[in-house]
Amino acid sequence: MKQFFKELFEYSHYYNQKLGAAFMEHHGSIPEKAATLYSHILNAHRIWNNRIDSRQPSFGVWENHPLQDCGEIDKVNYKHSLLILDGFDPDQVVHYTNTRGDAFRNSIRDILFHIINHSTYHRGQIAMVFRQEGLSPLMTDYIFYRR
Repeated sequence: MKQFFKELFEYSHYYNQKLGAAFMEHHGSIPEKAATLYSHILNAHRIWNNRIDSRQPSFGVWENHPLQDCGEIDKVNYKHSLLILDGFDPDQVVHYTNTRGDAFRNSIRDILFHIINHSTYHRGQIAMVFRQEGLSPLMTDYIFYRR
């Protein structure tokens, strides 16, 4: 299972990097909504990693980042996820509070899957915003990546 999660995080990292490059290429014509969603993907990934690894969140959920910083933020998130995969039992349960202070608990496996699923969902929203603005969206389907 750990190897499969590593492959999923590699896939997500690959397309987050591609997305960052597309944002830089079309810097002047990227709608604010798309840039906000991209920052949100990175922020949520960091927040969830930090919940697993008992670190304080370093970003707000909807905090925006300069586009030139996003690639590095994604690299740090990706490397941290790999360290989590190597150092934690996926069945371990993590107790955490959300941004409203509500207490929850989930297995690391469920949280890791959520990070991937959440990122994929918002990359799909970004693709829709790109289309609405006349930009060609990235094809980020997992099966395309695996081909």
